[in-house]
Parts: sequence; structure tokens; C-alpha cells
Amino acid sequence: MSTLISAYQLSKSFASKTLFKDISFAIDSDEHIGLIGPNGAGKSTLLSLLSKEQKTDDGQISFANNLRLGYLKQKPSFEKDETIYSAMMAVVDDPYDSENLTLAFELISKLELDQFPDGVEKSVATLSGGWQKKVALARELMKRPNLLLLDEPTNHLDLESIIWLEDFLNKQTSLALLTVTHDRRFLQNTCKVIFDLDPRLPQGLLRTNGKYDQHIENKLGLLDGQKRIEDKRRNTMKIEKDWLARGPQARLTKQKARIDRAYDIIDEVSALKAQNKQNILNLDFGSTDKSPKKLIAADHIGKSFNDRQLFTDFTAFISPKHRYGLIGPNGCGKSTLLKCLMGEDSVDEGQVFVNEDIEVSYFEQGKDRIDPNISVLKAICPEGDYVHFQGEPVFGRSYLSRFYFRPQQMDMPVSQLSGGELSRLILAKLMLKKAHVLILDEPTNDLDVETLEALSDTLVEFRGAVILVSHDRYFMDQNCDVIWAFDMNTNKIVSFADTMQWEEWFKLNQNKKSIPLEKNSSKSQPAKKGLSNKEKIEFDKMEAIIADEEKKLASLQAELSSSDVQTNFKRLGELTTQVAEAESKVEKLFARWEELTAKNKASF
Repeated sequence: MSTLISAYQLSKSFASKTLFKDISFAIDSDEHIGLIGPNGAGKSTLLSLLSKEQKTDDGQISFANNLRLGYLKQKPSFEKDETIYSAMMAVVDDPYDSENLTLAFELISKLELDQFPDGVEKSVATLSGGWQKKVALARELMKRPNLLLLDEPTNHLDLESIIWLEDFLNKQTSLALLTVTHDRRFLQNTCKVIFDLDPRLPQGLLRTNGKYDQHIENKLGLLDGQKRIEDKRRNTMKIEKDWLARGPQARLTKQKARIDRAYDIIDEVSALKAQNKQNILNLDFGSTDKSPKKLIAADHIGKSFNDRQLFTDFTAFISPKHRYGLIGPNGCGKSTLLKCLMGEDSVDEGQVFVNEDIEVSYFEQGKDRIDPNISVLKAICPEGDYVHFQGEPVFGRSYLSRFYFRPQQMDMPVSQLSGGELSRLILAKLMLKKAHVLILDEPTNDLDVETLEALSDTLVEFRGAVILVSHDRYFMDQNCDVIWAFDMNTNKIVSFADTMQWEEWFKLNQNKKSIPLEKNSSKSQPAKKGLSNKEKIEFDKMEAIIADEEKKLASLQAELSSSDVQTNFKRLGELTTQVAEAESKVEKLFARWEELTAKNKASF
């Protein structure tokens, strides 16, 4: 194992704020490292220092001669009119070199970048954020890096893509990784070393050789030790301050060294207090008056878009104090379903009931409900200088300060806020409105762990209903009673107890989907002969068998979507497995039927 990067006593400030000071670390080949820390600690800045995009204020970074660096940014940028293929080939010396061409098509295949109608000539600008991330990853891998920097790689990816990315990164045994992420499950699954960039730590950065759960244990022990030292020093300081307060008479009886020591202890306690200080976001969505038991109800609803069925036959009863999670691939219709449940969009089939006496607060994924040109202050108090929070007038600037907005930020345009700051601003605005139902569409993007924990604690206290869309599996399992997942094969929405159960179902379905694909591939080969007598009998009975199995599958799916089963987690687990097995059986039957059909045609 060799050292790729060595950093010694690094310091960096932005404007008047010190991000980190005198931190040291090394990155060795083959290490998979997770870089964590609170918002504003300088994680993205550190990545830009390592990529040589910025320079340090102080300290030294040494790079190995054989270092080949890739850098997947949080928001990748592309040239205008760039295609998938041209974006990948733009970073190589010779786009016609056979080795470069081989690598390009290998990555295109691995990342499934050729599935669009235009293939790899698809314009990158027309792709979703998740697909742009995949293209950007392919572009960085074209550089053949031995160290890959990843800045929030799971943002804008759906859960299926995150699972794929986890598997992909775990297979890169000869590639070192440094990943900035707040996705704790992703961190646990992909990283075996943790760098924690936190000003509360003695050296500003703590390295743990182990997974994220081991790091949390180490850090808690360290911070507890620091707190005990602070408490001990505080007791000593109290004694010294009492002695100093006795005046000159007492001071004459002691040596000057003791006086100096007293002031040193006071300074030390002040430093420890500042170091141990933990900012805790104080969120509170308030409480509503008496809430009806029936807030929103969906009765066998369905919706199509551009002749494509998004979902069908979905039934749900949303009541107070319940938490519902919603997951599915990008573009499957999650946001459309939310708007249908809110009554903002109509359904094609079934009925939606929204109680007219309730208020719904909506955290929208695009974050475009706030005018980017107005100031941060005007975003929450458009008229005057005060906001009304839980019935009481509160000075707008004071209200914003509880969300960690600095005075100079309050007059800047919303467009200049970072992703995490914009999320905090939207949460601040939501808290000004009493609600019976909170609909949160991807609220976890760009938020650090401390803010996520504060949001989670707030949701526990909220007495209304919560519908949550997120790719953060840890956050979902922490806050949701039931998970609704889009099944892209049936256009149904399937219920699960948690994301772990969904993940098992998803991987089982993925594995079983590969069986018919392998059998279908034989269709391209010329058939050597027609049906045998045994196959003719099988072919004659096949349609009836398929119809029977489809009927059984429909019956299982109907039971799975019933409200009684959604609260019976044991039966829910049994049905989930049975549905997956039944779907696989139907797929295999169709694959066999197509194979027999091809052979039957070849006999004529």
C-alpha cells in the first residue's frame, strides 16, 4: 500500500470564517474513506484543495508522482450541446485510441448509458440529475484514476441507483475513494475508514479505521472525555475565581504563579466550552387544534402521463400520528402521486378525499416555490419585519438566526444560498404554518447529520400525519411506519415494513429478472428445428397456465394493497415474498412461451 496524498497542518478560511485549522491526514491507495462533518466545516472545500482547484491558506499537501485523480462534483457541469459519448471522450488525450474506446464502451455498458432512443448521442442537458451524475461518473472513470473524490454522490439519485452505486464502488478494489456524504446507510455500506472534520475535535479531524458505526462509538467516547475535562476545569475555575474575588488581601498571601494559573484555567475553560459547543437546530412544526381522524383517503386511484401508466389501484387511509414513506425510481410518478393526494392534480381512476378542514404543508423537491430573486428575509416575512410563529409575533431576523443564518446572509438573494441553506429556509417557512399533514419531498438533500437528527426529532413530536419521500434509507426507517414502493413491473404501489425489507424484495426481483433476459437472448439465434411432440403439448397448454398464474398474482397483489395487511407486518412480509415469487413465475412462463412461439414459427 502506497500513500497517494499527504496533508500537513492545513488551514483554510472563507471570508472571515475559519473552516478548519492545522489538520493533517494521509490517503493511501485502495482505501475507501468517508468524509463527514457538519455543514460549513469545509468538506467540499477540502476536496477542491485536494483537486488543486483552490490553494491552502497555510500548510502543505504532497501528491504522489503516480497519482491520477478523478473528481465527481456535487453538481456536475457539462459543455453546451455535449452528448453522453462526447462528454466521456472529452477528458482523454486520443478519442480514437483503441484502449480509450474499449474503456468507454465498457463504462457505457456498466452504467447502462445506452438505453435511450438516441443512445450515447443523447444530449446530457436533457437528462435528469440522476443520469447526469452517472455520465459525470463515467467521465471521471475515463481518466483511469487511482483516487476518486466523490462529493455527495447520492444526491438526486433514486434508491435503485444508489444500490447500484454501492455495488459498483465496493467492486473497485484497486481504486481509492474519498466520499463526502450525509447518507449514513451509504456511508456504512461503502467506507471502511472515516475522516470526521469537526471543529469540536482536538485536532479538527478524527480518523477512524473502521465503518461508520465504529466511528460514532469512538467519537462519542472522545467528546464525553472532553466534556468531563471541561466540567473538571470548570470546578477548578470556580475555586480560583472565588479566591481571586476575595481581593488584594487574599492575593498577597499567594504566589504570583497561582494568579497566573487562575487566569490560564479561565481561558482554558472558555476554549473547551467553545470547542464542545454543539449547534442544535430548534425545529418545531407546532400543533394543530383537534384533528379529524380521516385526513386524506385514496380509493383505488390510478394516473397516467403521456400514455404511460404511472400507478394504478392504489388505496390508502392517512390519519394523524402516522408516518408514510414513498420510494421509487426517478420519473416513476412519486411527485405526481403526492399532488394527487393533496388534491392539486386529478386522478384518472378511483377517488381522492381531502378533508376540507385540514391544512397541508408541502416541502417541494425542486425548491422552486421561493422566488430566487428576493432576499432571505423577505422570503419569510414579505410584509414588514415580523413573522407570526405559533400565534406570537417574532422579529424576522431573530427567527432566521435560530436556523443558523448569519446577519449578512439575511439580505442576500435566495439564489446565493447553498443547497443546505435553502433547505433550512424552506423548513423555516413551513414552521410558520400550522399543518395537519406534512408532505416532505426529498427534504434530506444537502442537510448534514445534525440537521437531519433535529428534523427527525421534530417529526417524532409532530401530532399530524407525515408523508416522506427520500433516498436516505436510514432517515426513512427512523421516521416511517410503512414504506410505499413503486413496482415498475405491475405499476402497483407495494407496502413494506421498512427499506431493508424493500431492498431484499428489490434485489430478489432484480436477480429473477435476469432469467428471462438470458432466455430471450436465444431468440436471436436461428432455431435448428421446430417443436418436439412434448413441446407441442406444453405450447398448447401454455396460455391457460399463464392466465391461471396471472389470476393468482392479481389475488395476492389485491390482498397486499389492503389496509388490513399494511399494519400486519408479519403477513406483509409473507405476501411480499409470495408476490415476488409469483411475478417471477409469470415472467418465466412468458419467456418460455416466447421461446416456444419462435420455435413453432421456425417449423413452417
